[in-house]
Amino acid sequence: MKEAKTRYTIHPHLKKRWSPRAFADKQIESEKLQGLFEAARWAPSAFNAQPWQFMVGQNNDNTYQKIFECLVEFNQMWTKSAPVLVISIGKKIMAHNGKGNAAFRYDVGQSVAHLTFQAMEENLYVHQMTGFDAQKAAELFNIPEGYEALSAFAIGYLGDPSILNPEMQKGELAERERKAMNEFVFENTFGQPSDLIK
Repeated sequence: MKEAKTRYTIHPHLKKRWSPRAFADKQIESEKLQGLFEAARWAPSAFNAQPWQFMVGQNNDNTYQKIFECLVEFNQMWTKSAPVLVISIGKKIMAHNGKGNAAFRYDVGQSVAHLTFQAMEENLYVHQMTGFDAQKAAELFNIPEGYEALSAFAIGYLGDPSILNPEMQKGELAERERKAMNEFVFENTFGQPSDLIK
């Protein structure tokens, strides 16, 4: 397990969450997947618009194959072992007033973050990707105007890194790194580290 080396105390699920490429050859139980999308369902959103939709492919079914076709070649190399592939879609228009929703991408991201947190509760891992063809996804899934395919992600149980090519194995085994908080937590003016971070 590649647990984060945190400076301050955070939830254990957040400490152990990371984005593997090696997934075990193990089917995900339906009730666990249902729980993941239930968590996504309860994410906050502007005006409670809930602008998220998901195309879910399981175990090489037709939806899985279509999602796989949308991925860039690099992502196709490792997603073959993932039992579930998903594309997140955002609704760009507010239902209550017909105006554009400036927050739709942010809110879809929040829903996926909730899903990811729930995944850790179930000992599942999520690897999110922007390396996919959104236009192809729109065509293959008949995504209507006013909606946008935003990301793809793989879900599965953690697998053995040896199933990956040598270059990917290095990344899989490398220690996790993050910027120091004084590089992004500011006060008074942009770039001035906050006194909160000692």
